[in-house]
Amino acid sequence: MGKPTGFIEYLRELPLDRSAIERLRDWNEFHVHMPEEKLRRQGARCMDCGVPFCHTGTLLNGMASGCPIHNLIPEWNDLVYRGLWKEALDRLHKTNNFPDFTGRVCPAPCEGSCVLGINAPPVTIKNLEYAIIEKGWSEGWVVPQAPKVRTGKKVAVIGSGPAGLCAAAQLNRVGHQLTVFERADRIGGLLMYGIPNMKIDKEKVLLRRIRQMETEGIRFVTGTEVGVSYPAKKLLSEFDAVVICTGATQPRDLPVKGRKLNGVHFAMEFLTHNTRRLLDRQKNGDFLSAEGRDVMIIGGGDTGTDCVGTALRHGCRSLVQVEILPQPPMGRAQDNPWPEWPKVYRMDYGQEEAAARFGVDPRVYLTTAKEFIGDSNGWVKEVLTVEITWDRNEKGQFVPKEMPGTEKVRPAQLVLLAMGFLGPEQPLLDALGVERDQRTNVKAEFENYSTNIKGVFAAGDCRRGQSLVVWAFNEGRGAARECDRFLMNQTDLP
Repeated sequence: MGKPTGFIEYLRELPLDRSAIERLRDWNEFHVHMPEEKLRRQGARCMDCGVPFCHTGTLLNGMASGCPIHNLIPEWNDLVYRGLWKEALDRLHKTNNFPDFTGRVCPAPCEGSCVLGINAPPVTIKNLEYAIIEKGWSEGWVVPQAPKVRTGKKVAVIGSGPAGLCAAAQLNRVGHQLTVFERADRIGGLLMYGIPNMKIDKEKVLLRRIRQMETEGIRFVTGTEVGVSYPAKKLLSEFDAVVICTGATQPRDLPVKGRKLNGVHFAMEFLTHNTRRLLDRQKNGDFLSAEGRDVMIIGGGDTGTDCVGTALRHGCRSLVQVEILPQPPMGRAQDNPWPEWPKVYRMDYGQEEAAARFGVDPRVYLTTAKEFIGDSNGWVKEVLTVEITWDRNEKGQFVPKEMPGTEKVRPAQLVLLAMGFLGPEQPLLDALGVERDQRTNVKAEFENYSTNIKGVFAAGDCRRGQSLVVWAFNEGRGAARECDRFLMNQTDLP
């Protein structure tokens, strides 16, 4: 374990991010590296518990508790404390293909279930993961690992998001020939276009992994939509197995009056256009700009926060983030005990930046949009909002109800809908003849991942519904294992 008395001697300490005002001037990552001495002290805080809940990876009350990919957290915490960084990297890579991604964008359910967190601040697991992998890259320890022998089996992965990349990496390592199809113009899926550059740098972080995978023998095909530009039947005839990892890209809409007005967009459209503009080095070009506009973001999750940070960097005039749920408590509620994910009030990077820019957290709670109001040219200019309360209906379900007299007209020339996703898009699944469940997700049992079509597997959000990047890693690795078992009648994949 780390230092036996480390959790008593050392306080939880995180690296300072770049100041909110400073980072609003660019699109660079806002994380700052921590000195090695301090990192080793943070590793020393790990207790190496008798039952380390940090890597359980279970669902409690609908939320992740512990690491879904079962990272060997106490082991690499101890190795960091002892200064054995290369050994720590080896243990980290045992369970995580891309810790450089999760070390940046994962909400760290491992920390929510850290045993030390019962009565003290938990171990800084996410920051240590980030430090280990960056140390590995800087020291040249992360190198391509092409398979020594090829099996002669060809596998297609549809979608290059987190699940697809993990599935491809694992299957390639055991010798299968991988082709990854991506309908966008760049590889990465959600990691490329759904998460902005200040959270994960596309060229310095994402593309270095893509280049590594290409060196290992994986073939990436962009601008190709299976079922449209590439016939589904051709796919099934040319490959020995297929893994569907298309994500849950069907956004939840808000069908209220004025929805068709210009200036009302889905969040992913806004984020995608912005990242493409950055990567194409275009100062203007075809993108949705928030510059000089009053912006309203509807939805309080990670995607909403990313819209906040992006709109601020554009130079919006004002910004409000509408959240239909109540404001979380400052500490764990009685019905939210450890080791559940702590549903507590916190300000993410976007809210911190908005508070620095405008002096207040931009979120308004228990509120929803009732009508989008347009100008004479068909563009949105205002939004009518109303406060709501949550009451039980006749079935005992909590449903939102409007509170009379709480209507308010708010200025907004750009409205971004960030209310989550309903499931995968259906044309590809129709073309392949894949069965779906009641939620329109691909019907494939967890831990098995096989669909109704022999040799076709599914993983990630298209199978489980909208979820975390780290759950996509779990599923991509699991689908690779079952696909390998199908192809070889056995598997050595974890």
